[in-house]
Amino acid sequence: MLAREVETRMLERLQYIKLEPGRILDAGCGAGHGAKRLAELYPDAQVLGLDFAYPMLQAARSHGPWLRRILKRGRVDYLCAEFATMPLRAASLDFVWSNLALHCAGDPLPVLKEFWRALKVGGLLMFSCYGPDTLKELKSAFAAHDGAVHVHDFIDMHDLGDMLSACGYAEPVMDMELITATYATVDALLADLRASGQVNVHAARRRGLSGKGVFNAVRDEYENLRGEGRLPASFEIVYGHAWKPQPRLTEDGHAIVRLEPPRARRP
Repeated sequence: MLAREVETRMLERLQYIKLEPGRILDAGCGAGHGAKRLAELYPDAQVLGLDFAYPMLQAARSHGPWLRRILKRGRVDYLCAEFATMPLRAASLDFVWSNLALHCAGDPLPVLKEFWRALKVGGLLMFSCYGPDTLKELKSAFAAHDGAVHVHDFIDMHDLGDMLSACGYAEPVMDMELITATYATVDALLADLRASGQVNVHAARRRGLSGKGVFNAVRDEYENLRGEGRLPASFEIVYGHAWKPQPRLTEDGHAIVRLEPPRARRP
């Protein structure tokens, strides 16, 4: 599954960052695989998994060896909530991790602000999300036969970087890569997307059913891309991380001036 591959690549990036978190949040944890890996990587930390899909959290809670749960090793606690309104105290997290989940919020800016609120000064935000070229083949196939929006619009890497700066994050680092997965059929691609909880949250999406005629036409259109017996599906993966620095302004907009004690003079 693509999410597991991206998760592994995020963990590889994390190896180059010095971090000893006491409290970690996996925002958009899904079935909890990433949260469990974070709990194994940081065994002394409290790990929280948050997702708005309760069935996913039920699946997450049912996984894991019974002995680990009894001994509380690699334990994860789960919360069902929206990203932009998390039931967490301000400055209560050392590390916020989010793997391929930001697009579910529609507008990432309020979510990034909420992560900022919950992070402690010196805390780290690390995330991955989809970029604009994600599922471009599927989008093109639908566009050829139906005027409705069937594929979610994904935000450009540079716009996400601007959002991080606007929220007050320091030292934002952004990069991207294009991963091409292949499928035997269009139905296999759609089944994989559904299994990973991917949905179209575009405001202009059709609320009703598209009908068999549209889907049959899309299948035929997509078949034009078949190569070596497989159908390609592009995923633009955007990676980002940034830190929460000491605040420069108070909540009412006044500058914060920090006075350093005078240095003792040498005799």
